[in-house]
Amino acid sequence: MSGLIGKKIGMTSIFDANGKNQPCTVIQAGPCVVTQVKTSEKDGYDSVQLGFDVKREKSTNKAEKGHFKKANSPVRKKIAEFKYFEKEMKQGDLVDTAIFAEGEFVDVIGTSKGKGFQGVVKRHGFGGVGGQTHGQHDRERAPGSLGNSSDAARVMKGMRMAGRTGGSRVKITNLQVLKIFPEKNLILVKGAVPGFAGSYVLLEKYH
Repeated sequence: MSGLIGKKIGMTSIFDANGKNQPCTVIQAGPCVVTQVKTSEKDGYDSVQLGFDVKREKSTNKAEKGHFKKANSPVRKKIAEFKYFEKEMKQGDLVDTAIFAEGEFVDVIGTSKGKGFQGVVKRHGFGGVGGQTHGQHDRERAPGSLGNSSDAARVMKGMRMAGRTGGSRVKITNLQVLKIFPEKNLILVKGAVPGFAGSYVLLEKYH
């Protein structure tokens, strides 16, 4: 499916045609360069590899330089593959916001903000054990009983407990494109998308 690599700028809000204030995320989408076109005959599958955001030459190795030289492009920081691209692309072509239209829906993939090791209240929304009566103290954020006694005599898999939170690949589907500013390569999508401001995201056409 067709798509673009972008960078999350931040959040804002705009008024729609009905005068309703809509929260939206601003994404700098492209322009991306086609760095490689993969085919079933040569690579075993069909896809289009895109590159986004120019990388400093100081931080580039010879292999990367050779790969991007074939596309007649400077080395890019972020590359991603998109299968089943709608248009036939050639190495070196540029892809920008023109592949999207206002009002259509997209899927956005990003890496959620890392929260580190967190307890059950923050990680899963637990309410704590309860009050501090009958000898209970410092129990407001405790996980409570884990369930089994002598029957299973173990903690069951999938039990919601404390652990590392965030920093995971997240896909948000069916987000509406509210506004496109092609001269600035900006796309405004309705709602929030995963990641911090400045992080890379992938935009795919919703099917």
